[in-house]
Amino acid sequence: MITVRFVQPGPHGPVVDREVEVEPDGRSLMKAAVDAGIDGIAADCGGNLTCATCHVFIPPEWQAKVGPARGDEDTMLDYTAVERRPNSRLSCQIRLTPDLDGLWVELPERQY
Repeated sequence: MITVRFVQPGPHGPVVDREVEVEPDGRSLMKAAVDAGIDGIAADCGGNLTCATCHVFIPPEWQAKVGPARGDEDTMLDYTAVERRPNSRLSCQIRLTPDLDGLWVELPERQY
């Protein structure tokens, strides 16, 4: 099992800061969030890369391990509800592997 942390920001610190344990079996970060009932990951398209409602921000210390957005994901990031940042990713495109143990992501203020 690996641990992943989801942080939803607020004006004075995290509003929600929740850790979940998941099997590092290559499932998407989005799927792990949905299975754990994480608010802030709408996942309207179910991971088909057509909605951008699973937008997350990757902290600097994790960007190299997670990697950059490419191709269609890079294009879809232009359609997020909250303005895209250089560290934006769609969680449906991040595969959970053992080297992502301890990963944390920041959720946008809103996804809709």
